[in-house]
Amino acid sequence: MKILGIDYGRSKIGLAIGIGLFAEPFKVIRVDGFEDAIKKVLQVLQVEQVDKVIVGVSEGEMGAESKKFAKEIGAITFDETLTSKDAQKLSIEAGISRKKRHQMEDAFAASITLQNYLDSLEP
Repeated sequence: MKILGIDYGRSKIGLAIGIGLFAEPFKVIRVDGFEDAIKKVLQVLQVEQVDKVIVGVSEGEMGAESKKFAKEIGAITFDETLTSKDAQKLSIEAGISRKKRHQMEDAFAASITLQNYLDSLEP
């Protein structure tokens, strides 16, 4: 099963791909608002032919917007609390350059959310 993990943001969206039990960062797409985000993510879904989509949600206003986004694209939601901080920490520990971290941090966060989701499925 191929799963797309999404770290939704108003200007950048991090994407991760999970095949089997492992998630990995895929890419970051830049968006210009909510409708553009929907359009671009739907294009990715069509090209990548994923079986399931997971959108990470946090609390507050951004969490509500993430839930709305997930509903629009037919995705399920999963808690993403602190994934961006975890992604930064792990990237630094892995020795990834500051430039590369900045370019891919949303994809790393999506990967952590997706991996947490995959781990939650194990019996």
